[in-house]
Amino acid sequence: MKKEEIKLDDIKRILIGNAPVEFLLETLLRTLFIFLVFIVVMRLFGKRMTGQLTITEFGVVITLGAIIAPMMQLPDKGLLQGVFLLLCILGMHRLITAWGVKSQKVEKITQGELSLLVKDGIIQEDELKASRIPKNQLFAAIRAKNIYNLGQVERLYLEACGAFSLYTTEENKPGLSILPSFEETPLPSILTSLDHNLKACSNCGNTQQITGNETHCDICDCVCWNEAVITNDAVATDN
Repeated sequence: MKKEEIKLDDIKRILIGNAPVEFLLETLLRTLFIFLVFIVVMRLFGKRMTGQLTITEFGVVITLGAIIAPMMQLPDKGLLQGVFLLLCILGMHRLITAWGVKSQKVEKITQGELSLLVKDGIIQEDELKASRIPKNQLFAAIRAKNIYNLGQVERLYLEACGAFSLYTTEENKPGLSILPSFEETPLPSILTSLDHNLKACSNCGNTQQITGNETHCDICDCVCWNEAVITNDAVATDN
């Protein structure tokens, strides 16, 4: 469209565009047709496309959106072209999935791989940085499982699809409180401090006996400590 053809008082162009008014009805029919085809194609992709998406599946969803939009809106684009492109993406996705089943290396490249973020109540700093997960998000994911003390976390995985998988310890162990930062002291109804000399590293969650102000953490060498807390028995039983 030429620059001189753009005018702010051209209400018809702004509301309807340059296509004739009759194209509104065609747009409705195009949208209905493409939507029905899209639903069929999504069913053929399988149930995974409606759950947590991997890298490849997320790319497929974005590509599908880019394909169907012009088919519904542009009068010079044919519907069969859109259907053909949707089937091409379906075929490519199935090919990549089948290839990944046969090759573990291809599966890691196309689907990603899981990361171990917490092990035995201790945050794995390298994995956390590699996954680009902030600690606030990590703690929020743990609190969502009604866990408020890092010592209760035996393993926390970040799956390839972006979901968190959390496994707790059978023993109620002391650890770092993961309540929000504005809670200056542990909530008595949830957490209790048993030993004032037992501290939890505020950086990684490691617990150890502290005798001096500048004691370094055995895991991450940090010198910032919080009181190690234990989850109250009633709360731990409910979890």
